[in-house]
Amino acid sequence: MKGTWRLGMWLTVIFVAGALSVFQLYSTAQADGKGDTVYVIPVKDTVERGMAAFLKRTTKEARENNVDHIIFEIDTPGGRVDAAGDIGEIFQGLDIPNSAFVTSRAYSAGSYIALNADEIYMKPQATMGASGVINSDGTAADKKAQSAWISSMVAAAESNGRDPLYARAMADSSVDLPDYGAGEGEFLTLGPSEAEEVGYAEGIVDDRNELLNVLGMSEAEIVEQNPTFSENVARFLTNPVVIPILLSIASIGLVVELYSPGFGIPGTMGALSLVLFFYGHIVAGLAGYEAIILLVLGIGLVVAEFFLPGGIAGIAGIVAIVSSLMLSSADMGHMAMSIGIALLVTIIVSVILFKTLGMERGFFRHIILQDSTSSDKGYVSTINRLELIGMEGETLTPLRPSGTADFAGERLDVVTEGGFVGVHQMVKVIKVEGSRIVVRELKKVEHEEETE
Repeated sequence: MKGTWRLGMWLTVIFVAGALSVFQLYSTAQADGKGDTVYVIPVKDTVERGMAAFLKRTTKEARENNVDHIIFEIDTPGGRVDAAGDIGEIFQGLDIPNSAFVTSRAYSAGSYIALNADEIYMKPQATMGASGVINSDGTAADKKAQSAWISSMVAAAESNGRDPLYARAMADSSVDLPDYGAGEGEFLTLGPSEAEEVGYAEGIVDDRNELLNVLGMSEAEIVEQNPTFSENVARFLTNPVVIPILLSIASIGLVVELYSPGFGIPGTMGALSLVLFFYGHIVAGLAGYEAIILLVLGIGLVVAEFFLPGGIAGIAGIVAIVSSLMLSSADMGHMAMSIGIALLVTIIVSVILFKTLGMERGFFRHIILQDSTSSDKGYVSTINRLELIGMEGETLTPLRPSGTADFAGERLDVVTEGGFVGVHQMVKVIKVEGSRIVVRELKKVEHEEETE
C-alpha cells in the first residue's frame, strides 16, 4: 500500500512538471507572436492621394484577414496636406494595433502620419518633424491653412496620449524650444533620443527584426505589402508636379495636331496625356465616370464648334472640359493653377505656330477659304482704261456733271470736273481713275491751249 502511494506521488509530480513545461512553451510561443500575422506597409516617398488609396486598400485587407499587428515603415519628405488628412482618418479608424517605424525621415505630412499611429519606433539615424505647411510654389501658406494644419498636428498627438507641445512646435515656428534646437522662428525636428525623451517614440531599434522582438512578435508571420503597378502609376500621375505637365502636353499636342495633316504623333501624345491624367485620378479614387462623361461631351462640343456658327458650342465645350478636370481634383486651387499653366504654355505655342506656319496647314485648311481675288491670278475689281486719256467724243446726254458720251462708237459713263455740258457737245478725256472717266468740254480745252 505504501509503495502504491509513493508511485502515485511520483506520477503526480511528473504530470505537474510536464504540464508546467508545456504551459511555459506555449507562453513563450505566444510571447514571441507565434501564430500571429504582422502586415508591413511602406509609407515612402511623397505623400499624395495615390498613397492614401494604397493605405486604404492595404488596411482594409488587413482587417478582413484578421491581422494581429500592422507596422508602417515611414520614410517620406512629406507632401500634400489633404492626402495626409485622408491617411490620418484611415489610422484613426484602425481597430488593429499598429506601430510607425521611422526608418529615415518623417517630415511634414510624414510626421503627422506617424503621430496617428499607436506607437512610434525610430532607427538611430532617423528624424521626425519640420512640419510647416507650404504652398506648391514653396511659399508659406496663409494663416488660415497654417492654423488648420497646426490643429491637426496637435489633435494627432493628443489622440495617442502624447504631449501636444512638441507637435505644435513641429508645425508652428513661433514656439520656442531652444533645448531641442528649435528656437523661435525654427520648426522642431526630433532625433530618436529626443523623441524618446519627450514621449514621441517608444523605442530606438536598428531594424525590423529588432522591432519585432520588442513587440514580442519575432515568430509571427510577416506579410509585406507593396503598391501594385496601377497604384504606383497612380501615385506618379497624381503628383502635384506631374499634373500641370500632363495637362500642358495634352493641350499642346492637340493644338499642334491642328497644324498637322491627318492624326499623328502630336494628337496621340495629347490624347494619351489626358488618358493618363484621368487613369491616375480614377485609380486614386479622385475621379468618377461623371468626369469622363463631361470630358467626352466637352471635346465633342469643341469639335462641333468648327462646323456650327455662333460660338455657343465651343464655349460650352470648354466649360465642360474644365469642369471635368475640377471634378477630378481634391484641391481646386492646385487644379486651377495647373490649368492656368497649361493654358499659358498653349497660348505661347499657338502664337509661335501661327507666326511660323500661318493658318494654311492641317485641319485649318479645310475650314479657311484659301482662294483670293488677287491681281496676279487675274482678278481685278475694275478695269483702269488709261488708253482713253486724250480721246475725243460727243455727249449723248447732258452732263450734270455725270452722263453718257460716245467715243468712237463706244458708249461710256463719264463725269465732268464739276461744270455743266450740254447734249451733242464735243468733250475730251483728261483723266481716268478706275471706273471714273473725267472729261472736259472741247471748247474749253482748245481755249486753254490757245492761252498757253
